[in-house]
Amino acid sequence: MSATETPKATRPTSAKAATGRLFFLEASRGEIHSANADGTDRKVIVTGCRIPDGIVVDVEAGHIYWTNMGVPNKNDGSIECVDLDGQNRKTIVPEGGTFTPKQLHLEKKAGKLYWCDREGMRVMRCNLDGSKIETLVDTSKGAARPGTDETKVCVGIAVDPDRGQIYWTQKGPQNAEKGQLFRAKIDIPKGETAANRTDIELLFDGLPEPIDLELDLKNRLLYWTDRGDPPRGNTVNRASVDADFNKRATPDILLTHLEEGIGIALDFKGNRMFITDLAGSIYSARLDGSEKKPVLVAQGNLTGIAYAEIS
Repeated sequence: MSATETPKATRPTSAKAATGRLFFLEASRGEIHSANADGTDRKVIVTGCRIPDGIVVDVEAGHIYWTNMGVPNKNDGSIECVDLDGQNRKTIVPEGGTFTPKQLHLEKKAGKLYWCDREGMRVMRCNLDGSKIETLVDTSKGAARPGTDETKVCVGIAVDPDRGQIYWTQKGPQNAEKGQLFRAKIDIPKGETAANRTDIELLFDGLPEPIDLELDLKNRLLYWTDRGDPPRGNTVNRASVDADFNKRATPDILLTHLEEGIGIALDFKGNRMFITDLAGSIYSARLDGSEKKPVLVAQGNLTGIAYAEIS
């Protein structure tokens, strides 16, 4: 280059663009899968899970956490953790630490995992390393575990750390229209126990079979799947958490025609949701339920799903 030539501008080095990825569970084969948000680049990350159900992703730490239901009457449920690439798999909550763990919630700020224990009839939490396992809500009313009264079984869980509240579903018997959705403070009130809490609110009663929950904290909206019969079941529902529940608020039905809807994940940046059903489909839709379309179909028995942006 001569002295009179102007050097070419050097392009600034840009950070690698984040890619939206789905992480979802196939229960019958016991696998964790990952794919792009449009269903492409699908990979099997983990095999040999024991009926996995709930999944969360901690992108910052590079971890995936999931629940293994195990065999409901054997008290052998567990929670495991693995790196995003499937390496360094380890057990967080050992077999027997929980009966039948279902949906899982990561509360990163407090360093806690929250989950519902179906046959254990409990809402539970622990530290991210599995220490300090606690029961926050005990719905057994003195019944022996594993519980057989399906009105007492807990399935879906969501946490509002800013307002110090937990939400959970109690599914009820199959298509019995006895499903319920509850809210309480995160911590047990002083002087009370998990079994005799006085701060529990019943938000919805008479639901077909409510399953997994997600919260939109900014807009104060609660989303959930329901695997019961139509017209109110096999749906995705939404309600304001500030509704007057004493006046029997009615949830909005956003999506229909699922085949036993289970998992739900919200992508606020992309204004979309992702839903799984036991028939093996993943659907995407806008957060208002419009523009529903299949992402993957006939993929076995799909349960939990998570969405994350991976750089």
